[in-house]
Amino acid sequence: MEFTAQQIADFLQGKVEGDPNAIVNGFCRIEGGRPGALSFLANERYEHYLYETKNSVVLVNEGLQLTGEVSATLVRVANPYEAVARLLQFYESQKPRRVGVHPAACIAKTAQVAEDAYVGPFAYIGEHAVVGKGSQIYAHVVVEEHAKVGEDCILYPGVSVYHDCVLGNRVILHSGCVIGADGFGFAPGAEGYSKIPQIGNVVIEDDVEIGANACVDRSTMGTTHIRRGVKIDNLVQVAHNCDVGSHTVMSAQVGVAGSTKIGQWCMFGGQVGITGHAVIGDRVQSGAQAGIAGSVPEGNKTLLGSPAIDYKQFARATTVFKKLPDMYRELNALRKEIETLKGKQN
Repeated sequence: MEFTAQQIADFLQGKVEGDPNAIVNGFCRIEGGRPGALSFLANERYEHYLYETKNSVVLVNEGLQLTGEVSATLVRVANPYEAVARLLQFYESQKPRRVGVHPAACIAKTAQVAEDAYVGPFAYIGEHAVVGKGSQIYAHVVVEEHAKVGEDCILYPGVSVYHDCVLGNRVILHSGCVIGADGFGFAPGAEGYSKIPQIGNVVIEDDVEIGANACVDRSTMGTTHIRRGVKIDNLVQVAHNCDVGSHTVMSAQVGVAGSTKIGQWCMFGGQVGITGHAVIGDRVQSGAQAGIAGSVPEGNKTLLGSPAIDYKQFARATTVFKKLPDMYRELNALRKEIETLKGKQN
């Protein structure tokens, strides 16, 4: 596919600065680049690449003040990062979708698979399971009995959706993702641990994307909820009975313990850990490796550290922490001086 700079500007409601007929047929990073490629500049720290890039078209902020000559044609937009996301979504939507059931797939007689859906080789669709219109079920995916997959979903190779779980529309599950495995429920006894049956399910709402090898456990009773628009990175664990609010995002290796309720629009950096039965309010942000050891019901906070505290307080504490060796030496020196003074007085 090829597009002119003017066509791109019209699509993004932007303004061309340079050759409106410049042709692009792909995407490249702004560093280096190639003729015929499109890139974007969203971070001013990378502005120097704008004056060196070989890309034909670059999306830039509408208010950017140039400090040198640019060979590329510019398309000025309100938000370059959002604009390139829209272009990539459009580009992806133009790829042909697979349709039909591969001969090596196994589909139960009572399952319902939409005519325009795709089921790849060695995929399994269980009894009374449902696969909605336009959904793509890739090789080695398992959709167990009574599970429901909505419309226009993509389940990449090796995904497992356990029995009775429900996926909304436009859900994307990456390879190795497991939805609805048993929650970690065991009752201690004199002779060991007895398994507590996990008889609930998982409900994932529309427009959710979950990364490779991430797990969302089914509830002991009731439902583990992943609300609309949530984005979960690779290797994330969401335990049983949790409720993750809409548009919340989690980076890799986040762990959420059981029965935790998380609000809307929260952001958790890599390896954040959240204790069980916590209530996290809306728009809580937490930096990487933070340990949230209790509830933050009021929301609208930024947390760092373990146990997690307000990020400003954490920054001050970190400054002190760096000075501890020097402070320790000074303290020992003061102790010796005090002992010396005591000796002289005696």
